[in-house]
Amino acid sequence: MDMYFGFVVLEGVLAVAIISINLLVCATVYLHKELRCITNYLIVCLAVADLGVGALAIPFSMVLSMEYVLCFYTCLFLTCFPLVTTQFSILLLLVIAINAHLKIKLPNSYTMHVKKGGMVIIVIFCWLLSLLIGLSPMMGWNRFQHYVETSNKTLPFSFPSERTAFVIIARDLPYGGFLSKVYPRQENLSYSEIHSGHLGLCSFTSIFSPEYVVYFNFLICTLLPLAAMLGIYADLFRVVRGHFQSQAPWPGKKRELQMARTLFLLVGVFCICWIPLHVIYCVQLLCPDCQRYESLNRLAVLLSHLNSLANPLVYALRKKDFGLALRSVFLHRVLHWPRLKACFCPNHKVHPQA
Repeated sequence: MDMYFGFVVLEGVLAVAIISINLLVCATVYLHKELRCITNYLIVCLAVADLGVGALAIPFSMVLSMEYVLCFYTCLFLTCFPLVTTQFSILLLLVIAINAHLKIKLPNSYTMHVKKGGMVIIVIFCWLLSLLIGLSPMMGWNRFQHYVETSNKTLPFSFPSERTAFVIIARDLPYGGFLSKVYPRQENLSYSEIHSGHLGLCSFTSIFSPEYVVYFNFLICTLLPLAAMLGIYADLFRVVRGHFQSQAPWPGKKRELQMARTLFLLVGVFCICWIPLHVIYCVQLLCPDCQRYESLNRLAVLLSHLNSLANPLVYALRKKDFGLALRSVFLHRVLHWPRLKACFCPNHKVHPQA
């Protein structure tokens, strides 16, 4: 129970930090007109996806980690939403990489080919594609039979008291009871009630099969876009290196190279934060009889959520103008630093008396 409590506390603190810093990023771009460019607009979209992680995905992850007894369709929604936000972040990083590649490779005709309206359409398409990929388990790619059969075998006999605070039962409601009734855990549930409610211990692995998580979610939807990004940045740095060797660089090209390095660092941070969790799923698929460590799983989940906090920090620290604007908004709009300074540091000058 102490491990669950510590995990929930850390996730709660992380969620508050993610929401705060990403709201600050959105406010900074809105208040500073000089920051309104296509690259920063894409960074704002990435911040919005991270806001979804802090506001919804992390609370859903807390529920999944506790393995509450939930209706199958309620559990299905809780597990699908984090997939949507993660997939949207991956696709946005790919769009950002393509945009940086075009900006450096086509410096003279970039503004002719890349328009704000076209970029808005691309972002909307990424969001729709993320919904399609993330909600694919709701279309039937799930472990419904396994979920119900497991619940029929285990739930009539015992409930894990340390994890089950309430029981959700779906009965006579559309879509299997997505808007479910809530009953106290202490009530005696009959076999027919459990079967009609599709109850089970809700967790990520109870909804998705290891094959879905590894082959589709990791190899196709995560590793393939990341490989494309690495190829784009490799070609981009090759072009810049050849250009620097052929002629002397000018400040504008150096600035674009610095931006490309920052964006490449975002991809590296994403890999560091998300790859360990997918490696754990791969081990569970290839070695189902191997011992599982819950603490290691929760640490990997925390690391994956930490990515949503690292994105704006990396961008602010690497990009000086953005970092100064972020600091200015935080001090003057959030802390009201001039008034705060006047209150705590009054002027003690001695004026001569008449």
